[in-house]
Amino acid sequence: MIYSLAEITREVRIAIDQNMTSEQLIVTGDIETLSLEDIIRSKVVEAVRRVESVAPVRFLEAGHNFGDAVYWGELESGWVLLPEDFMRLIAFRMSDWERTVYAAISVSDPKYAKQSSRYKGIRGNPQKPVCAIVNRAEGRALEFYSCKSKDAYVARATYVPYPSIDEETDSIDISEKCFTAVVYTVAALVLNTYGEADKASAMVELAKSILQQ
Repeated sequence: MIYSLAEITREVRIAIDQNMTSEQLIVTGDIETLSLEDIIRSKVVEAVRRVESVAPVRFLEAGHNFGDAVYWGELESGWVLLPEDFMRLIAFRMSDWERTVYAAISVSDPKYAKQSSRYKGIRGNPQKPVCAIVNRAEGRALEFYSCKSKDAYVARATYVPYPSIDEETDSIDISEKCFTAVVYTVAALVLNTYGEADKASAMVELAKSILQQ
């Protein structure tokens, strides 16, 4: 869902009980004085990234599509290239799989070494597929293990992009169920800027509690 920076700023002010305050943070050195609103706005992208990186899948929206082209390797496994703004996998499924993968492993995961096995009972298979995010010569990719045949195609592939502010509309895309957690996380980052560590910690715990509901 698209939220304006003005709306986010208002909600953060309420969260830290400073909605009627015009305090400024004086930064020493060559950095100019920043208003509270400027500080809030500067923390939004980081807060969205932190929240949507760890939020349960059920908190995320449909996401963006990827995987238009499939590159095949050996043993009916292959890979698809990831978009440059890829931050997190939401779901991936090949057409002949019996289940969807919602979390990809890394090359450091012990399971990854097993994916080179010739035996489908050891590596990922249509009944228990495995996906891994890797760096290939072609770019960052999502490898999948494995299919019944190379006739399979991508049936579902969605991801969460790195957050960014739309400068034209002064807004940002945030999963609706994550919005309150984002507000508390922005508040925590702002309070840390003011040196209010205890209050910031309380805001972090509130954000965590939202994601555990």
